[in-house]
Amino acid sequence: MNKQGTLSQQLEAYHNWKKELIRQIGRYRLWLQDNDLFSEDVSGRIRHGLELLIEDELTIAFVGEYSRGKTELINALFFSEYGQRMLPSQAGRTTMCPTELFFDRTANANYLLLLPIETRTGDFSLQDLRRQPERWVKHDLDERNPDIMREVLAEVARVKSVTRGEARELGFEEDMLEHDHNQPGNVLVPAWRNAQISIRHPLFERGLRILDTPGLNALGSEPELTISMLPRAHAVIFLLSADTGVTASDMTIWKEHIDTQHADHRAGRFAVLNKIDVLWDDLQGEQHTLDAIEKVRRYTADHLGIRHGDVIPLSAKQGLVARVKDNNDLFERSNLGQLEKLIIQRILMHKEQLITQSLINDLLGMLQNSQAAMQTRLDALEEELDACSGATMDKAALRRLADRAQKDYDFYYKKLITLRSSRRLMESQGEMLKQLVSEDRFENHADKIRKKMSKSWTTSGMNRSMDHFFELLESDLNNLMSEGRLAEKMVGAIYRRYNEDTRARHLEPIPLRSGRHVIAVRELRKKAKRFRINPKNLLTEQSVLVRRFFKVMVNEARTLHQRTRTDVERWPSEALLPIMQYSMEQKQLLEHQVRRLRDRVRNDRDSRAERERLQNTISDLSRQLELTDAMQRQIRMPAPTMIQQKVVNISGAV
Repeated sequence: MNKQGTLSQQLEAYHNWKKELIRQIGRYRLWLQDNDLFSEDVSGRIRHGLELLIEDELTIAFVGEYSRGKTELINALFFSEYGQRMLPSQAGRTTMCPTELFFDRTANANYLLLLPIETRTGDFSLQDLRRQPERWVKHDLDERNPDIMREVLAEVARVKSVTRGEARELGFEEDMLEHDHNQPGNVLVPAWRNAQISIRHPLFERGLRILDTPGLNALGSEPELTISMLPRAHAVIFLLSADTGVTASDMTIWKEHIDTQHADHRAGRFAVLNKIDVLWDDLQGEQHTLDAIEKVRRYTADHLGIRHGDVIPLSAKQGLVARVKDNNDLFERSNLGQLEKLIIQRILMHKEQLITQSLINDLLGMLQNSQAAMQTRLDALEEELDACSGATMDKAALRRLADRAQKDYDFYYKKLITLRSSRRLMESQGEMLKQLVSEDRFENHADKIRKKMSKSWTTSGMNRSMDHFFELLESDLNNLMSEGRLAEKMVGAIYRRYNEDTRARHLEPIPLRSGRHVIAVRELRKKAKRFRINPKNLLTEQSVLVRRFFKVMVNEARTLHQRTRTDVERWPSEALLPIMQYSMEQKQLLEHQVRRLRDRVRNDRDSRAERERLQNTISDLSRQLELTDAMQRQIRMPAPTMIQQKVVNISGAV
């Protein structure tokens, strides 16, 4: 039995698909250089596409109440080759702080980073603290010695004893904490606020990230986890226990932190009914067991309001044992393979679609540009060949071709001058758009709200100030959308005029897409409303509440604002790129053609030798076009999950 299973194979296929795309982009870059069609603008677009592929990651969050088996499931899915549980997983509360698993490709090292829980009392958010390595406790991990590595990783579950007052100051609700029996009056809190585990693993090296979350109490006491980390996960796997079904605390987590309007789990939310081995009944037979599991599965799907197929019953414990002992029958019975298939079919497919939409379509558009320019050059060369088909060169025909090529060259030269002035106009328009989302403007809004909150004496005043912050941001983005629509109309008019004047009917403008940023801020405003009405925040003293609001909500808004600013800064120079690339390629090809034709008119050359030279050039050009066809075929190759689907459909049809 393959211990990594189908998930590893499919992620490897996904990685190889991306690697092939990177290779084809590299080939296209060289092709442009070889044919004197390379420019700084095209280079920028290609570089941006490569960054999208190289930095691509897939984040899956494992969420659930304590003792639902989240960490055991992670052990079964990713660490069975070590022959033991690498992450702390036993009865009771084990994962006490949010834990991120990945591989740090930059450092190329295994390590455990731990952030002390005391950092909660400071002004820095988790995002800020990630940029301050001196605040973290670091342990190296030696994968050659799994026993020692396991001991080091056990540190993630460490707790510390604090007074009730200290627990409140750290943001915990004391009635949800365990009592310290060794020190009466004290309670136990996690020793760490966040854990980051970089570990060399085939799946993590391929860009997979795992977020392992603690139970309800910890979810509620770490706002950044629920405001930004969880919503940004591509998919959520929600763990329940098959023997209890959906409990009240499970339902609270589902409604408050997963099934919310502001979550961005576009790849899906799935429920895992863990511990089905508790329902295995050897006395009453297999069918009785299957019926019992199916009953809990239907009840879970109805309760959570999700599709029946999105509830996977399994036993993480038995799946791990099966993989360690290489027991195929037990692995099948554990049903772990079904979860892997779901991750492949739904989550990986979503990532493939994103790459197709954001990169492949853009790349194919650029290739189409180059092919159109090259085909025009090929047609002109074949006309030249006709002029050289007699015993002597038809100089009059060549002169006519040269004059026409010169006229076309002048046309595209003027087009480029016009487009460059249009781009300067776009850049001045872009400056106005940038002002609406400038960093200074954001910080001015934040300073204004900080002062208002600090001077406010009532809860309602504090709430109005917090909401006013999002009103200001939303107003700026609405203005951005309004001004952006005017800019897009201007770009659309430039393209229509260009397409009417040329044969480039396939060219389309690159949109600004500012609407998605408005939606993101509106969703964050909804989260801020929930933050404001949280009883814990209502009872918090003013200075602490101001600090908490800025640490969580304003920092998240700052991240969204930065993303908007990046798009706005890039768009004015990119909007006209397709027609600029096409014009530049046509101009450069025509320049070569005019020079060659004028030279032939001026010089008496052997007609047969010229025909041979032209035929060689035409053959070379045809090969260049064949190369672009081959690149296009490779780029259009279906993604791994699409191929998998076709195989399944064909086998199903048979």
